[in-house]
Amino acid sequence: MGWFGRNKAFFTLLGVIGAVCVFGSLASVRSQPKAAMAAASEACSNDDSGLKLPAGFCATVFADGIGHARHMVAAANGVLYVNTWSGRYYGNGATHEGGFLVALQDKAGAGKADVDERFGETVASGGHGGTGIGLYKDFIYAESNDKIVRYPLTSGSIVPSGAAETIVSGLPLGGDHPMHPFIIDKNGEMYVDVGTATNSCQVKNRTLNSPGINPCRELETRGGTWRFDANKLDQTFSPAERYATGIRNGEGYAFDDAGRLFVTQHGRDQLHMNWPELYKPEEEATLPAEEVVLLKKGGDYGWPECYYDSFVRKLVLAPEYGGDGKKIGVCAEKQEPAAAFPAHWAPNALVHYDKKEFPARYRKGLFVAFHGSWDRAPYPQQGYNVVFQPMSGEHAVGRCEVFASGFAGAVVSPGGAEHRPSGLAVGPDGALYVSDDIRGRIYRITYRGGPFDEKSVTACESATAAPGPVASAAAKPPEGTHPNAGAAANAKVAVPEGATQKMVALGERIYRGQVGGAACAACHGDRGQGTPLGPPLDGKKWLWSDGSFAGITKTINDGVAQPKEYRSPMPAKGGAQLTDEQVKAVAAYVWSLSHR
Repeated sequence: MGWFGRNKAFFTLLGVIGAVCVFGSLASVRSQPKAAMAAASEACSNDDSGLKLPAGFCATVFADGIGHARHMVAAANGVLYVNTWSGRYYGNGATHEGGFLVALQDKAGAGKADVDERFGETVASGGHGGTGIGLYKDFIYAESNDKIVRYPLTSGSIVPSGAAETIVSGLPLGGDHPMHPFIIDKNGEMYVDVGTATNSCQVKNRTLNSPGINPCRELETRGGTWRFDANKLDQTFSPAERYATGIRNGEGYAFDDAGRLFVTQHGRDQLHMNWPELYKPEEEATLPAEEVVLLKKGGDYGWPECYYDSFVRKLVLAPEYGGDGKKIGVCAEKQEPAAAFPAHWAPNALVHYDKKEFPARYRKGLFVAFHGSWDRAPYPQQGYNVVFQPMSGEHAVGRCEVFASGFAGAVVSPGGAEHRPSGLAVGPDGALYVSDDIRGRIYRITYRGGPFDEKSVTACESATAAPGPVASAAAKPPEGTHPNAGAAANAKVAVPEGATQKMVALGERIYRGQVGGAACAACHGDRGQGTPLGPPLDGKKWLWSDGSFAGITKTINDGVAQPKEYRSPMPAKGGAQLTDEQVKAVAAYVWSLSHR
C-alpha cells in the first residue's frame, strides 16, 4: 500500500529543516548578545522531525513505528499514553505486536521515548484498537471496539496490571465513521463522539442524486455527542444519553480555561460528485467548510440537512433535503460553528494549550490537527498540518495559523503522504505532542527561542480560496528508484482487446480528473496503488469483476454501493456524468494498470 512504503523524503527534509530552524532562531534574537545568539542557533540541533515550525520552535521524533497512532493523553509524570487502531481504514494491513495501547516515557530527558510498553486488547484477544483515550483519577480510559474501558494505574509501573473494567458498551460500529473519541471533565462527565454511518444520510450512501432519508433515523444513534459517567461501570449505549446532535464526525474535543467544550466537525463530502447539476467541479474542493463548534447541551449542529458555506458564512440547506447551494431553510435554526476552515482538511484532534512554556499568544486559542484531504481531487490536496486558531471567548479571531507542516513529505495525498497528523496532547513540561497514524510516529514540539517573532507566523489558506490548478501525477525519474524500474517505464502500454492506445491515454486523463469530472485517483491512488478508501488497481486481485475489460467497464457503470473491504462506496460512473466512450476509456486504462 502507498501509505506503508519506505520513507522517500526524510533525509532531504532533514537537511532543509535544520537550516530553517537555525536561521529562524537567529532572526528572532538578532538584537540579543552574541552568546545568546549562539545558544539559539544550537537550540534545534537535535531536530530530526522534518517539520516546518514558527521561529524558535523545535521538534524531535519522540517515538516511531508504534502502530497506527490515534489520540494521546499525557500523565502528570510525563508518560504519554497512545491508542492505536487497525482494520479496513488502513487497508487491513498487519498490526503491531502486543496490545493496542502504548505507554511511552523519556527517562533520559533527551526528548525521545526510551521506554515503550504495550497493554490492553490484542489481535489474538479480538481487539482492533481504537481512537479515544483519556486519564481520570487513577485510571487510564480507552476506546476498544464497541466499548470504552478503564485500567487501574498503580505506583511503580507505567502500565496497568489489572483487568479492564467496562464503562460503556454497545457503541455503534461500522459505516463511514466507526471511531469513538472522547474527553472527560474534572467531575467525571465523559463526552463521547458517535460519528455517522453515512456521508449525508442518503437512501443510497454516496450515490449520484440519491435523496436524503427524512427524517434521518440515523440521528437516533449516530451523528452526535453522547454523555456518560466515567465513575460508573457497565453502562449501555442508548439514545437517552445523547447530549448534542447534528455532528457528522466530531473527532477532536478540548476544554478551554473557562470550561467551554469545543469539538471538531468533519464536513460532508461529494457535493459536486453526487449533485453535478447544482455544484461546479471546483466546489467539490472548496465546499463545505471544516468546523470547530462550541458544544451545548441539546444543540443541533445541522447534519445531515445543513453544511457550512464559508463563502456566504452561513449554514445552507443540503441538496439531499431540497437545497440548491443557496437555500437556507431549516438551517437558520441550527448552531453555527465557532471557527471555520478550508474544505476537507479533516480535523482529527483538538487541544487547548494550558502551559507556560510556549509564548503567551498560544494560550488564547486552540490547536487543531488536520489529517488531510482526499475529496479535493482533481485539485491539489490540502491539510496534513497542525494549525493554531486564535479564539476570544466562544468565537474565532481571524484566520488560523499554520503551526506545523511537512508531515506528508513530497507527495501530499492520502496514498502518498509519509505521515498524517491524527492526535494532539500537551505534556506536563509544556511540550506539544502530535501523533501520526500512517507509520506510528510521535512528534514532540518545544519552544526554545526567547522573545517570539510574530513575523514568523504563516496564515492558513483562506477557506474561500480557489482550489488551485488541476493536479497531475508528480514527476518521477523514468527509471524509477530501483535498478529494474526502467524496464516498466519504457515498456509499451498494455491495451485490452477492443480498445486502442488512444483510449488508454484518454482513460488516464479521466482517471486523474483532467476530463469528465471524475476523481478516481482520490480513492484508488495516483498510480492505482490503492488507499484506505479504495482498493489497488495495479495487481491481479479483483473484488467486483473478473478483471476483464468488459468486467471493469460494468463495475464502473454500476458503481459499488456496498464495499466489501474498503471505506468508500463508488457511485455509478464514479459520480460523474461520463459518456459511454469515456467509461470504456477509463476501463481500458484501469485494465492496463494491472497488465504492466
